[in-house]
Amino acid sequence: MRDLLQQFENLKEGRSHAFLDEDSFEQIIDYYDEHDELNNALQAVEFAIEQFPFSATLLLKKSALLIETKKYREALALLEKAAVLDSNDISLYILKTDVYLAMNQHEKAAAVLEEHIHLFEGEDRTDLLLELADVYDDWEEFEKVFDCLKILLEYDPNNEEALHKICFWTEFTGRNEESIRLHTNIINEHPYNHLAWFNLGTAYQGLKLYEKAIDAYQYAVAIDEKFDYAYRNMGDAYIHLRKFNEAIEVLQKHLEVAKPEDVIYEAIGHCYEKMRKFTQARYYYRKASHLSPNDDKLYVKIAKAYMTEENWENAIKSLQSALRINKQSVEYHIILGQCYLQLGADKEALTHLSNAVRLRPGSSQAWKELIRGLYVAGLVEEAFVQLEAAEARLGKKAVFQFYRAAILIGIGKTKEGLLQLESALQEHPRQVKKLVELDPSILQHTSVVELIGRYRRKR
Repeated sequence: MRDLLQQFENLKEGRSHAFLDEDSFEQIIDYYDEHDELNNALQAVEFAIEQFPFSATLLLKKSALLIETKKYREALALLEKAAVLDSNDISLYILKTDVYLAMNQHEKAAAVLEEHIHLFEGEDRTDLLLELADVYDDWEEFEKVFDCLKILLEYDPNNEEALHKICFWTEFTGRNEESIRLHTNIINEHPYNHLAWFNLGTAYQGLKLYEKAIDAYQYAVAIDEKFDYAYRNMGDAYIHLRKFNEAIEVLQKHLEVAKPEDVIYEAIGHCYEKMRKFTQARYYYRKASHLSPNDDKLYVKIAKAYMTEENWENAIKSLQSALRINKQSVEYHIILGQCYLQLGADKEALTHLSNAVRLRPGSSQAWKELIRGLYVAGLVEEAFVQLEAAEARLGKKAVFQFYRAAILIGIGKTKEGLLQLESALQEHPRQVKKLVELDPSILQHTSVVELIGRYRRKR
């Protein structure tokens, strides 16, 4: 290569040089192009075309360089000239497509390929179909992307790039039934095609046919025991079937054959949580958080596992970690407030619940929790003040009506509270649980129980 470049330098400077044939010029042009020396590459191709004016290959190389320098119309003119010299070079059609795409003329780009694909066989036809799929994608003709990949796989069923792509486009377009038929046909002819088995599994999974999906994934991993995505999807299918032990087993297999990922640890933690094995759940959530330390949701999952065991102190520590990452989360302030209430730390609880309302004053959930916090802390009159503020902001919601009834009864205005409760029961009889959630002891009032019982009998 050094010798060729030196000969080219001699040619440029008008010094004595060895004869450069067409192949040598191609190597020089490619060298400069690969090293991002476009001016030198263009200079080399000009010299080359001077010596070999009827070389379609050199014209195509110059067109490619012109496309890189955004001289699209010049490139198109050269491509027309190259087509006269040699219309059987696949690069001609790919470069024309690139020009039209760069000029945002998707219809012309697609037409170039559609009209000429039939001229080619073997790998060339496959390459043009892949190129056409990319054109449709850029054009946002997503159904045509699927159609094109389907045609390609009927022609070349073991093409890995097409198999990978159609997996995504099946999910994107929702054409799972067609994908099942296509991949079943491929498997009938090529039973050891692990990607076809995998795609069959994802299509079944898209239709929520999880047992059939698992069967397909098991064939995929039998053919390729290190097929990590098959283990991942199989784990997801088992989780949907609530077969958590089986899900854990295949997700552990994923960890054996692939680099550890936070989502896999998180999924295993989820399985243990569903099985109420909270120590193991927290262990895997922590492993996930070590890989993704800025994912606040993982700390919340750890906290909720502690909350289920009523371990409020440790739950608070995890929630504080989450809040350090996401300071504006209304949800985290609410959950922290709930935990502090459980510990009787009313001041801290009300601080976080007030923050939730401040951050999102349009949230009925935030107001509800603040009012509840004040009520539980014994600040019943302040709870009434905040209830008025909530209704002024959000209107009369069912939960506020039941809360008003409880607060009125709580401050000794029993008659007024019962009238409010009756009004709430008339309008929202099914939501009486909101009253009991706020204060279970209210059911010790005989008149409250009789009133609720009367509306239940009516319903």
